[in-house]
Amino acid sequence: MDPIQSLLDLIHQTGARCRLFDMGRRVSKVSAEVFGRVEQGQIAYPQPYMHHAWVSLLLWHPKEPQRNAVWFLKLPLDEQGFLIQAVRDDLLQRLLKNISGLLDGGPDALKDNPFSFKPDAEKMAIFHAHANSVLGLPASPHYEYAQHYFAGQLGFDQWPNLGLQGIADMAVRLEQGNNEALLIGALAQLPDEPLRALCCALEHVEPSHRLIQALQPRLDQCLAQHGNDQGMLAALVRAVSNSPSDTHRQAWLSRILASDRSQETEVLVAMATRCCESLKDPALLQVFLERLATGETGQNGFSRILADLMFMPALRRPIMQAFRNPERSETLSAAIGAMFGSNFSSH
Repeated sequence: MDPIQSLLDLIHQTGARCRLFDMGRRVSKVSAEVFGRVEQGQIAYPQPYMHHAWVSLLLWHPKEPQRNAVWFLKLPLDEQGFLIQAVRDDLLQRLLKNISGLLDGGPDALKDNPFSFKPDAEKMAIFHAHANSVLGLPASPHYEYAQHYFAGQLGFDQWPNLGLQGIADMAVRLEQGNNEALLIGALAQLPDEPLRALCCALEHVEPSHRLIQALQPRLDQCLAQHGNDQGMLAALVRAVSNSPSDTHRQAWLSRILASDRSQETEVLVAMATRCCESLKDPALLQVFLERLATGETGQNGFSRILADLMFMPALRRPIMQAFRNPERSETLSAAIGAMFGSNFSSH
């Protein structure tokens, strides 16, 4: 047996196949090559969230499905976003102590493990939808009901019977059958509750230009309300956040940031946690920072949100450049000073 030097080595030794997903900001696939380099300390973890790598490992044995397992691991990162090697070694030792659970593929492999975590219901539903798709398994029993519901066959007031899992299955299988067309046809008539849930599922996939365009009237309606919409605007931010169309994303976010509602905590947090790709744009980032400085999150929220964003390798430099923009407002300058201390240089 080869010496075990990494988590992927250990999994390989059990004979399992493995597919990795990031579970931090959104559920997305991570290649084994990238994770292997992270494990070896060669690169920073590409999608850190709250200074951790949140990873799920889908382990399966094609000939022994009873040994299939899922591990959810929350691994602390150092100040540069690299996996702490001592943590990786500690995790390996703990897994090797539970070798029987490991070989059986059962949940005992992570028994009493301080690095394991349980995703929330929304992420769990999306993960299961992705896992079934990866393994070539049918969608959950909730999928068919969701198709009938979005087709308008049950009445849109029947949403209380629509589970998160059915919505997740629809989102992950957008390109199958006429699922996308069903959703587009339903958007104008959907009650707020299922629309919010659908928007939050769409952030984990890549909604098409057509689907985002069909959501536009709901955004218009939201921005015109000027009132408490129980998180609808934040959900719409999440829906557009992973759109493959830069133009659509930037246009939506610019419009939201130009509105009075851009200072609401939930909207700012949705942009900060989900729209990292869009915030690389200097103009959009500058407006976002100005709104954050005057927003409802206050100084504490400003500092916490920026500390998380600056932990991401691709955003640290753009944020520092925006901080030094000579045209920044006095309010933003004061918020930066309060975050770093008044000695922060603007030059």
